[in-house]
Amino acid sequence: MAVTMETIGVVHTDADNVPRHWTVSDVKGALIIDKKYRKGLRDILSGQQIVVIFHFHKSPVFTSDLLVQKPPHRNEKLGVFSICSPNRPNPVGMSVLDVLQVENHIIYVQGLDMIDGTPILDLKPFVKDKYSCPSYRVSE
Repeated sequence: MAVTMETIGVVHTDADNVPRHWTVSDVKGALIIDKKYRKGLRDILSGQQIVVIFHFHKSPVFTSDLLVQKPPHRNEKLGVFSICSPNRPNPVGMSVLDVLQVENHIIYVQGLDMIDGTPILDLKPFVKDKYSCPSYRVSE
């Protein structure tokens, strides 16, 4: 089955080097969201965290020899689905970023582990538990 996605925006950062994972990053930048999605950003607020789903657009074509890889911070090889490598069967990444500010269709963030020009596929709220999700409703 083929899946087709459309980007909703692009990452912008002036950083020359970004960490390999958002949990160790202080890199600042901006998520430039297509203006047609601006209304959908209205409840994203400074101080919260958001999940960014993105495309590893610079990754090489995946081959079976990449099913097991050695991450740079580990001494052993691990299966691709147990690591955060950008070399994946479907080059999709996920990061949790701190929202610094939202202006029109631009979300200023900190914690980037994406390079300048990275295509954004989707944004989601970062939900730590069911009570921190604004759309969660407790049924009685």
